[in-house]
Amino acid sequence: MQIDTRTLNINDYDELVSAMRRAYPKMSEYVWSKKSIAKLTKIFEAGQICITVDGKVAAVALSIVVNYEEFDDEHTYSDITGNYTFNTHSNTGNVLYGIEIFVDPEYRELRLGRRLYDARKELCEQLNLKSIILGGRIPDYHKFSHEISPREYIRRVRDKEIYDPVLSFQLSNNFLPIRVLKKYLPEDEASRENAVLLQWNNIYYSKKYNTMQDSTIRLGLVQWQMRHFKDINAFYEQVEFFVNVMGDYKSDFVLFPELFNTPLLAPFNNLSERDSMIELAKITEQIKNKISELAISYNVNIISGSMPVFENNDLYNVSYLLHRDGRMDEYRKIHITPNERKYYGMKGGNEIKVFDTDCGKIGLVICYDVEFPELPRLLADQGMKILFVPYLTDTQNAYMRVRQCAAARAIENECYVAIAGCVGNLPGVNNMDIQFGQAAVFTPSDFAFPSNAVKGEATPNTEMTLIVDVDLNLLKDLHYHGSVQILNDRRKDLYETSLKEKLPLI
Repeated sequence: MQIDTRTLNINDYDELVSAMRRAYPKMSEYVWSKKSIAKLTKIFEAGQICITVDGKVAAVALSIVVNYEEFDDEHTYSDITGNYTFNTHSNTGNVLYGIEIFVDPEYRELRLGRRLYDARKELCEQLNLKSIILGGRIPDYHKFSHEISPREYIRRVRDKEIYDPVLSFQLSNNFLPIRVLKKYLPEDEASRENAVLLQWNNIYYSKKYNTMQDSTIRLGLVQWQMRHFKDINAFYEQVEFFVNVMGDYKSDFVLFPELFNTPLLAPFNNLSERDSMIELAKITEQIKNKISELAISYNVNIISGSMPVFENNDLYNVSYLLHRDGRMDEYRKIHITPNERKYYGMKGGNEIKVFDTDCGKIGLVICYDVEFPELPRLLADQGMKILFVPYLTDTQNAYMRVRQCAAARAIENECYVAIAGCVGNLPGVNNMDIQFGQAAVFTPSDFAFPSNAVKGEATPNTEMTLIVDVDLNLLKDLHYHGSVQILNDRRKDLYETSLKEKLPLI
């Protein structure tokens, strides 16, 4: 007999379904879909573990990593999995959350469940996560529910007066019961919809700086004055000046405006608008790498406004998220304005996603994008808590479109929205001659937030910084206890906003 522990893959799906149906004969209609397994193995391959016996799948454990402070000890299975989308998974989370474990009854005498738990514990230590948490079923509770409460049932199982096939096993694996979770899994009739919140602590855990356990996040917004630079080094000096200021104030993020490097277009003013932008795009990689070095040096995450990228004869408007640990992410502006199409022939990107940071999940859209409410809504459904919007507007009415839409996005998506743009004039650069801007941070509108739903705003048309603290715990409380609960109260029976897959999952 050959027993192997390894990561699960989509080719194991048919054997997984067969084993699960044997493990849960009374819940066989609730087997995992192939789409869900494909997504889990894609977003967190290491957390999907299986044990094979002579090459056949005999036991499975599925997990995600979450920022547990977003949920705390009162949640349902639907809450923790993002309504079964798994958008709650975060590569920068602090807790390994077990969402499934089962062993084919044919192999239960081999103690495969203990192997799965040992593999989870090893993974938790390798990833430096604080703990493993799960909602454990109590499948024998229905035999006692008419005479004792779930709490009393847990006590008797713990004292070994009652044997429960799931809870007794988890207690033997050093998981501590924390509380009863009511209505945790509605289809679990045997447990009477109850579950036990169980926790195993990683004694080797070392708290990382500025994780989601620190719920207050400091945002630094740059209101950038358009000016001519004698060369690119002068441009870098101005960028570093602002990053240095934000670093001194211990900002977690620095937000620069859209196309804030366009003063460097001046040497190409003899060319057409498109050709000059293509020339500017040639130094985008250099600028990105330089700003990434600043992010590392000053220990801040930098959203580098946006810059042009020329690729396969197409121009894109691209923003870079440059993490303080050296990672780089990018977002390509999806909605292109008539002006951008007319003068630069720009093309829109096609990827909608949130970004994992050491401060939780954030969203990033560029200027015109924020005027399309479906886009931030999709990001909110993926767990976004802060939306960053670098913009470039020439007139006050153009700015007001961005501002009012950004404020609406904060309310309807129960998140913070930070906007930053350029100010001043730039004579001698075609199509970039005037700017109007006012950086601001918007909040939801409820008692825990400012009465005008504006956390902070800069002086219009003046070069300056705006530094604002936002509390992510207030968003969590709003979501569950707000005067109105917009995300919860949507009529999904009537309508929905969904993201089209470019390639359908098998």
